[in-house]
Amino acid sequence: MMKTRANPLPPLLSGIDGKLASVFVPWALRHPRYIRGFMRICRAHRKAARLRKEAEVGGLKVPPFMILSVTSSCNLRCAGCYAAAAGVTGGEGGEADLSMEEWKAIIKEASSIGVLGFVIAGGEPFMLEGLPELCTAFPDRLFIIVTNGTALHGKDFGSLRKSSNIAVLVSMDGAREHTDPRRGEGVHDRAAETLAKLSKAGVPSGISATITRSNLGFWTDEKNVRDAIGAGATIGVFLEHIPVDGKDSPCSGGMLTRAERKKLRSRILEYRERLPIYIVHSPGDEEFFGGCVSSGRGFVHVTPKGMLTPCPVSGFAVADLRNTRLSEALKSPMLRYIRENHGMLETGDSPCALYDKTGELSAAAKKLKC
Repeated sequence: MMKTRANPLPPLLSGIDGKLASVFVPWALRHPRYIRGFMRICRAHRKAARLRKEAEVGGLKVPPFMILSVTSSCNLRCAGCYAAAAGVTGGEGGEADLSMEEWKAIIKEASSIGVLGFVIAGGEPFMLEGLPELCTAFPDRLFIIVTNGTALHGKDFGSLRKSSNIAVLVSMDGAREHTDPRRGEGVHDRAAETLAKLSKAGVPSGISATITRSNLGFWTDEKNVRDAIGAGATIGVFLEHIPVDGKDSPCSGGMLTRAERKKLRSRILEYRERLPIYIVHSPGDEEFFGGCVSSGRGFVHVTPKGMLTPCPVSGFAVADLRNTRLSEALKSPMLRYIRENHGMLETGDSPCALYDKTGELSAAAKKLKC
């Protein structure tokens, strides 16, 4: 009697976030090319977890994710841009950004020591020629590209249509009246068009929204989240606004009050219970991890010039990956100091722990000669 082959997905899903599986397994079944890619990443997830555990026994803390700011170029000048405030974007002259081969070398080494996923940021990531091909060169790694949605061209959609390990998040702060004052006239409509094209191309996609006092009401109205799902969003990333340079410009929308943050958190938890969308909320989700997950606890960041930093808004580097291997850079005394001094990772009334402690970080870096 012929035996029926068991479905390979359930065993592979052990250890995977249940909500993530509930959203993406049905999605993958509707888009067959992603099934094989999903299975590859599930296997890689288990192997990467083992490698990280082994590394930690040997004294090396390897994060499951890295944020790669792959270019300092951007076609927009958004109010309250974190990358601009941290010096990641803008500026003429100076050292060139990393080459494609240098980025490949970093991703290759990171993968070999247990990094599973890479969040691709910038600048505007699609200003980097050949970005989709960089991601598909590592088919067993997960890549999440965060874009303003205005720089993708026909070639990019063609490459993404063939991929099976890339998700794309389009920055949309709400309706037109929330997005355009901050990002530029016409940006909302172009971003919405990109989200629609990604959905049509069968690319897992979603929205990334910076939550301010001006758009809080929009995102705490469930109808608007359901509309985003209807437009093709399977992922929703909600980032509470951090005033850059200690300022809150009128166009930025304003930082949430404590009461407003509590209201947002309550709604996010409700959405997770009821809606078919995978939601990430920062800093709210940090409560599950005992504080900020930067500095190698959950991720580290690499600038366009190859500098390793605790997070994209920390404003200081702990190593130069152009002349230091990642496995050595992750042993930085500064990263260890931040992780071991738990107060450094508590957000308090601020949406960002490290951004709120620049003075303490500078003093510690000087003491540790970083």
